[in-house]
Amino acid sequence: MSREPRTTKAALVTGAAGGIGAAVCAALETRGFALTRVDREPAPGTGENGAWRQADVSDEAEVAAVFAGLDRLDLVVCAHGGSGRRFGDGPVDECTPAGWNATLAMNLTSVFLVCRQAVPRLRANGGGAIVTVASVLGLVGGDRDFATHAYAAGKGGLIALTRSMAVTYAAEGIRCNVVAPGLIATPMSARAQGDAAIRARLAELQPLTGDFGAPEDVAGAVAYLADAPFVTGTVLTVDGGWTAR
Repeated sequence: MSREPRTTKAALVTGAAGGIGAAVCAALETRGFALTRVDREPAPGTGENGAWRQADVSDEAEVAAVFAGLDRLDLVVCAHGGSGRRFGDGPVDECTPAGWNATLAMNLTSVFLVCRQAVPRLRANGGGAIVTVASVLGLVGGDRDFATHAYAAGKGGLIALTRSMAVTYAAEGIRCNVVAPGLIATPMSARAQGDAAIRARLAELQPLTGDFGAPEDVAGAVAYLADAPFVTGTVLTVDGGWTAR
């Protein structure tokens, strides 16, 4: 008896040029996913296997254009986002309205726009998975070293959005889960990596290693959730013990 050839699963990863996004792409590619990489940055021109789409995912029209070109979709990973300090984020009494709006657009509204396009396509495919990348600051309060309140609100909202989608779309076979990293050694955390006071706190904050995590730690968690058929609505922390305290 002949067997039909196995269909390659298709994944779309946002924030593909970032430290975590690039590691996620590498992990999924190793597992046989065909990738569409999405980022505001142009294609790096390093022989990346898979399509590259340059787009600002906080722009509704640009997101729609990315999805319009997809033939199949099994997995969406929202690995984009970032600090809003340069826009005016900070403690609530110092955060500017412009900083608040820009930070939420980057970390929360953008995910809504991506998932709004993704869900109908996953539904048409008979199900699939969405994995979002939040932060421990969406789960616990940050002190003065981590007092970016718009960022925390965005990541907390992202967790609530993902869990709400998990409940709503479970009956259609669409699994929605969150990875919540702690301090990871990426370009985004350059400020913290260069801050002697924060480095001195790592044994307290992330007691498992007393150090920054690696992008591959987060990518491994994403890869697990990409193919975990009985898991939805979970928040998987990758934080060296930060939120266990």
